[in-house]
Amino acid sequence: MLESLPFFADTGLSDWILWGLIVASFATSALTAAFGIGGGVALLAIMSLAMPVATLIPLHGIVQMGSNAGRSWHFRHFIKWPFILAFAIGALIGTMIGSQFVVALPEHLLKLILALFVLFLIWGPKPKRVSGGSGAIAIGGGLSSLAGMFVGATGPLVGAIVAGRASERQAIVATHACAMTLQHALKIVAFGAIGFAFQNWIGLLVAMIASGYAGTVLGGSILKRMPDHYFRIIFKGLLTALALMMLFRALPGFWS
Repeated sequence: MLESLPFFADTGLSDWILWGLIVASFATSALTAAFGIGGGVALLAIMSLAMPVATLIPLHGIVQMGSNAGRSWHFRHFIKWPFILAFAIGALIGTMIGSQFVVALPEHLLKLILALFVLFLIWGPKPKRVSGGSGAIAIGGGLSSLAGMFVGATGPLVGAIVAGRASERQAIVATHACAMTLQHALKIVAFGAIGFAFQNWIGLLVAMIASGYAGTVLGGSILKRMPDHYFRIIFKGLLTALALMMLFRALPGFWS
């Protein structure tokens, strides 16, 4: 029983939920490995059903930082470092501003913001390439990092900023992974500074990062057999259902 082990006991989650989150990390990493999209948003939606948003965002950030850090290291020779420098300046400012507000917002409002953001990512217009110089990159880094303190999964937004400054696929993948690693790292530091007890979640985090890596290695080869068209239909349907569940769980808080 995981919930009785020392590194899992302080989470307050049942054995079923702990195993569910570990399996979800495997499955969502496999999604990203197979189709290049969706894993981070899907994991965010699933985790939101098991824990408060104020807990979900920093934990999701650590799991995603581990995933992006590995990808960033693997493609390190293709990283556009001038982009990362400009992005880092904005990301630092955006994270600092967001950390002043995230602890003050009520749980039901955070859940509403998160649910609407997931629905927008699924059904809204896809972010277009963002062009411009270092100033535009810094502003994009600041705004996306500010949003990341509340909604977690800002990968598509950062991807639009990166795509405007890189044309080669490897450079886009490497620079995007590095930018997301930086953004998640700043978020983790910010939540630690405002008192989040990461030590209570070490066991679950290690297990989710490990299962996520296994999903990337093993699951991708299985999912690649599914036609892309069918995957997108199933993926959108499942994520929409999860987002609506978040939405319905958030609405009663506005009436109480």
